[in-house]
Formats: sequence, C-alpha cells, structure tokens
Amino acid sequence: MLGIHGDNVPMNTERPAFVWTIAGSDSGGGAGIQADLATIQDLGCHGCSVITTVTAQSSVAVTLVEPVSAAMLMAQLTTLLSDLPPKAIKIGLLADQTQVALLADWIASFKIHYPSVPVIVDPVMVASCGDALAVDNCQDIKSAAKSALDFRPFKGLIELITPNVLELGRLTHSDVSTKAQFAAAALALSQSLDCSVLAKGGDVSFGCTDILADTQTQTNALDTAYKSNGWDLELAEDYLVCRQVRASSELHQNGRFWLASQRVNTRHNHGSGCTLSSAIAAVLAQGFVLQDAVVVAKAYVSQGLSAAIGLGQGPGPLARTGWPNNLSCYAKINLCDGNFISHQISQHLDVMSDLVATDQVRIASAPPQNILSQGFKVLDADLGVYPVVSDLTMLESLLAAGVKTLQLRIKTGISELTTAELAESDLGKSALGRCESGKSKSGEPELIGSELEAQIQTAIALGKHFNAQLFINDHWQLAIKYHAFGVHLGQEDLAVTDLAAIQAAGLALGISSHSYFELLLAHQYSPSYIALGHIFPTTTKQMPSAPQGIAKLKHYVALLQDHYPLVAIGGIDLTNLAKVKATGVGNIAVVRAITKAKDPLAAFAKLSQTWEQRSLSEELAVKHELVAKHE
Repeated sequence: MLGIHGDNVPMNTERPAFVWTIAGSDSGGGAGIQADLATIQDLGCHGCSVITTVTAQSSVAVTLVEPVSAAMLMAQLTTLLSDLPPKAIKIGLLADQTQVALLADWIASFKIHYPSVPVIVDPVMVASCGDALAVDNCQDIKSAAKSALDFRPFKGLIELITPNVLELGRLTHSDVSTKAQFAAAALALSQSLDCSVLAKGGDVSFGCTDILADTQTQTNALDTAYKSNGWDLELAEDYLVCRQVRASSELHQNGRFWLASQRVNTRHNHGSGCTLSSAIAAVLAQGFVLQDAVVVAKAYVSQGLSAAIGLGQGPGPLARTGWPNNLSCYAKINLCDGNFISHQISQHLDVMSDLVATDQVRIASAPPQNILSQGFKVLDADLGVYPVVSDLTMLESLLAAGVKTLQLRIKTGISELTTAELAESDLGKSALGRCESGKSKSGEPELIGSELEAQIQTAIALGKHFNAQLFINDHWQLAIKYHAFGVHLGQEDLAVTDLAAIQAAGLALGISSHSYFELLLAHQYSPSYIALGHIFPTTTKQMPSAPQGIAKLKHYVALLQDHYPLVAIGGIDLTNLAKVKATGVGNIAVVRAITKAKDPLAAFAKLSQTWEQRSLSEELAVKHELVAKHE
C-alpha cells in the first residue's frame, strides 16, 4: 500500500484525532474552512467543519459575507458531537455578535462533558486583501471595518486566542504601535479573557499587505520606522502569554515569551492566520502541550510561506509542507520572565544566606545568546546505554566493568526544589527545612555539605581513573571544582546556574527536555547532548509532565538527530527497548532498569547487548535496501 506521498511507506492505519474548525467558507480556497481542513489533514488529523458564514471571495476581494442561520449553526454542532467528538476545536470567522453568544453558550455546555478539549479562537476580522469579514446583520462590509466583535462571552471557556496586530488593537481598544504597547495589550487581553494569548507580530506594517517594500528607499524608511517602535524588520515576532497552561512544566505554565522567526519575503500569505490557528489545534489534538503546539504551528507557517506560490492575481495561499522537521524553521524563544527563579531566590537571600555562601545557589550570569556563540564540548561518540546512578558503590562497579558514560545523580534539599516551591513566600524556610529533614522526596537519605562534596570528588576521581565520561547531575559548582567531564541540568536549573562558568571550565553539558518547547530552549544553549523524556511512566522521580510516549519521541528525533546526540530517558527497560530504538534515537539513559536489578552489572550488559544488536540489524537492513535498489 502506498503512503500519502506515493512512496512505499505503509499508510498509517491508526485512527486520527478529530479536530473541528468552526469558521467561514472561503470560495477561493486559500483561507477559512478550506485552509483549516487542508492544514489539519496535513498534520495527521481528521478535520470536521462547522460553517458559520459563506463568503464570496477571491485572492483580491471579498464581495459578500452571508451568515448561516442560528438553527443551521447549532444543528452542525449537535450532529457532529453525536458521532465525531473533537480532541481540539479551532474557531475562526464569526459573522456577528449573535454567533459569538450562541457559540459561547454551546462551549460552556460542551466543557461540562469535555473539560480537557482545548478551544482556540482566531478572531478573524479582516481578509488578507483588506476587506472586512465580520459584519453585524444590519451593517455592510465598509461600516463593519470600524467595529469589532466582543469576545468577552468566551472568557474562561477557551485556551488560546490568536489576534494579529490590528485585531489586538481592536480587541483591547488600545494603541499597539510600539513593541512595548503590543506586549502590554496581549497581557491585558489574557487577563480580560482568562486565557493564553498568542499575539502575532508578522504584520507589524499595520495594514500594509506587502510587508517588505519594493524599493531600497522604501525599505530603508520602513526599517527606520520599525526600529523606532522596537521592532526588527528582519524578524516575525509573536508574543505568547501563557495562562494556567494544563500539563505544562510549572516553569512555563504562566510564562511570557517572544517567539522570533526570520521574516519570509513573500506576498503569498493568504490564510496564514487560519493556518496557524488550525495547526495549533491539530498539534494539541495529538497530545502536545500548548507551548509545543504554538512553536510547531509557527514553524509550519514559516515553511508554508517559504514554499508558497501565487495562484490568482492577489496573494496566494500557504503551501502544505507536512510536519516541520527543519530546525531552522523554528522560532527562537526569548523568555520575558526567564529570571523568575532567580528573582524568587534573590527576594529571600536573607533566609538562604548559608546556602548561597556554600554555592548551593547562584544567579545565572550568561544569557543563551552568549553561550550559543561557542557552545559546549562536542562529544566524540554516542553515549549508547547511559546509566544514571545515585551511589558510589554502583558507580565504581559499572566503571570497573567498562561502562564509559555515566551520570551521578545525588539529590539534596535545594536541588529537589520545584519551581512552585521556589515561588512560595517562605521559600528559604522550605528549603532549609527540607535539608534538615535528611530525606528526599524519594525517601532516600540526602547529602549536604562536606559529605556531598566528598562523594562527588570521589566519583569524579573514579571517572578519571577509568577514563570515562562522568556527568554530575545538578551540582555544577563541585563539578567545576574537581574537573568533572560534564554536568547534567534540568530546565529549572538553567535559571540558577552559571552556564558561562561551566563553559569556561571546558565541561560538557547535558540538558533535560520534556516537550518541543523545552528542547528548543535547550538547543539555544548548544549543549553536548539533549535528553528527551520521560518516555514511559517512571517511579524514580516526580514529573510535572505526562509521559511523552513513542510518537512524540519520533518527532523529537526527526527534528534534532542531525544536530545533537539525543538521549531517551524514563521507564526504559528490556520490555520496551525495541520500540524506543525504532524511533531512531541514538542513546538511552536508564535508571530503574539497572539500579533496581538484582544484578546491576548483568542488567547493564543485557541492555547494551540488546541495544547494539538492534543497531547492527538496522544497519544491515539499510545496506540490504541500498543493494536492492541498485540491482
């Protein structure tokens, strides 16, 4: 059976997620329902449609907008729900305030039975050609351009709204001429609607259809205007305001971020907003968190703009290019409140002075862009099966048996702190109290002070003696002091770690990630490797995120395998090793499969042998396929 692109890859027979688009019909096929359905299918889901309006439009004009009746709108919703319940809903063009009210009431009832289904609103008001789309029944198109729908009935019912510059100004009744005003308006909209906001800055020319001017003189003038308002002409910058994002890391669930991509110099951008919002819905429907859906959808739009061609006389539609696996298409993430943890700690230095004095806490000194210029130590080879252990006895046994890459993970009170705990008003007392308790979350004895330092010093000496790559988890100061091979950090550690000091000391750096968003953040530090997880449920560590699973791991590998050694971690053992290997990931980190085994050395040997056999069999299969093609 042929795949969708005509090759010999078997078609995916798994039932796709259902994604609804509630929007208007674009008779030109470039935006609205038509663009949504094409996007949803292109990203691996099944699209269902609820049509709110029928428009007579082409690539150059909108000549008539006609709403469907209230009865027809409700009948579509009711009929679909009885048979094809959605995993995500995208709402686009709503013709009038009556439709807003009807749909808000329906969503309120829908959420009673489907509380976890995300609803994304794209507040479409103006077509790419400049004509108004949302009209009151008593108004014509021209007069409607002066008004805007009131989306407040959706307050508390939706997960995300995605206004562009003009829409953001109308929704907040504010001037958004400067970048600072744009960000402030997005934050205000998030608060007023009680949802996350993705404010799109791609059209910061404020109404100019062709973003880039045709002549050098016009370009220079536009560039000057952009810079005076805080914008960069070369970039398409969106502002993401997160608000209580479900299943997200505590570090990012209420974060604010600038997402910057290279601006694509094209006039063929018809349906870009529709495509972005429906892509977000399609990615959410497949179990990704909101921040992931936004960065994947933004990359999808960038790809679509780059490959877009003109079809009519006006702006052409975006190309449908499949799931974005080109790292260069993804946005750079700038954390507007990236020093959240540092700020919280600095507010309590009086209570935590002892910890600070012993280097248990230090404020980050170098932003990602400074680290990125040099990067961290490049590993000579893949890590293979990468044991993570917590005691010296097992560490020495594995080293003596020939294991060449290991991690020592000794948890202490302060390193165990979650972001939420760091945000508590009695942060210092919480930290000190846990240190004094002598127990970690897992119930294991905690080490602090001289005992901790002695164990890490001994571990590093053992690593050097056996010529192994030993990574120290969290305790980067001691790793630097005793010249460890490398350090492994979690996302929450990045804000309170002196990465420049680690880099200057010549240490390798591994960074954990639990989502697209986090692996992109890790990439911005150019680490030695990136850990992807947790793949399966694990009992060795409390995790704020859900297990990533095999399907997500495949996506991560496809994006990053040509750039970094990748390490899958979390619940991996002999029972699921083959599935992990099939994703193409080059390395696995194992904890419980070794540390809880009756014979840890034998368990490691078996895991390594199985992993290497899988590698050899796959290599032979590739060679056989190449030979067959040339015969």
